[in-house]
Amino acid sequence: MRTKVVIVGAGPAGLLLAHLLHQEGIACTVLEQRSQDYVAGRVRAGVLEQVTVDLLARLGLDQRLRAEGLVHTGANISCDDEVFRVDFADLTGGASVVVYGQSEVMADLNAAAVSRGLDVRYQAEHVALHDLDTNHPYVTFTENGEAARIDCDFVAGCDGYHGISRASIPPNVLQTFEKVYPFGWLGILAEVPPCNHELIYASHERGFALASMRSQTRSRYYVQCSLDDRIEDWSDDRFWDELCLRLGANSGAEVVRGPSFEKSIAPLRSFVAEPMRWGRLFLAGDAAHIVPPTGAKGLNLAATDVIMLSEALSDVYSGAGKAGIDHYSQRALARVWKAERFSWWFTSLTHRFPDTSSIDRKLQAAELAYIRSSRAAQSMLAENYVGLPLTL
Repeated sequence: MRTKVVIVGAGPAGLLLAHLLHQEGIACTVLEQRSQDYVAGRVRAGVLEQVTVDLLARLGLDQRLRAEGLVHTGANISCDDEVFRVDFADLTGGASVVVYGQSEVMADLNAAAVSRGLDVRYQAEHVALHDLDTNHPYVTFTENGEAARIDCDFVAGCDGYHGISRASIPPNVLQTFEKVYPFGWLGILAEVPPCNHELIYASHERGFALASMRSQTRSRYYVQCSLDDRIEDWSDDRFWDELCLRLGANSGAEVVRGPSFEKSIAPLRSFVAEPMRWGRLFLAGDAAHIVPPTGAKGLNLAATDVIMLSEALSDVYSGAGKAGIDHYSQRALARVWKAERFSWWFTSLTHRFPDTSSIDRKLQAAELAYIRSSRAAQSMLAENYVGLPLTL
């Protein structure tokens, strides 16, 4: 078999790239180790930047998004019961974000992949990448118990943090940067209306909390927890009590309680791999970087990665030259590091660390009070939250 681009991984980054290449008439094959149900059902991000919304529209995949997505022109920040709103639209010249779950994005991507005849192969096992530093790379894998090989021009590694793509770059070439946070997020989904029509980020003496949603009738809530905690330690009643306490008296009073139907604990880390290109291999999405979910950047960074990569590959096949692929890593990393900075800053500002002292907590409160009183500080937060320009 032969194709122009092999995409390893059928998560958001991989499928978005496949649709972009298909739109440009560039043949590609997507290989995914897991089943389609497993990949599509993972509970992940729910806040889309304008650039991601625009990308879905460009691909003709925004029909359900426009009908069901919740447009947010601002967000709320709470510090020990004091709540203020950051008006994204006013501070950024009209920008907003849209709450639309990653599982819904995946459903749209998968449905269109079938209708458009994209070559997506799930449960492709033992994927291995070969001759990436030559002009003739190829990929081997096992499909339905039989060995297979695809020759190609380029490989796009969109297979996440634990995938084979980043591991295929020689150790003497790859440099990684990592910060592991000493806490996690305990999250639940419940079929109850959200406590507010916009998100609430809460910084409390007992730790962080987030009030979010997936729809007008489905809520997504989080509380900061210890990495030693287990799901079994947190009954629904304990979770609701802690959430309401951290959100504060007014916001907590608006919480509608109900049984959770999904509950999980996610660790937090900041991670970047450099470079994002080696030979004929390009990394995109979680294969190259992880951000704490505080800044809502994970899925959005994956989207901007593949926009840049698709533009670079389109230039190659249109005869416009190789400058795009030669500068892909530098261009993508410039935006990645700014998103990493914002996610780290917002996490540090709103969470309680094990070594947080009384003065540290006072300084957090003082910085939040400054943001509340300063239009310039709110503008910095707003422009980062809604997404920095793609041209960086």
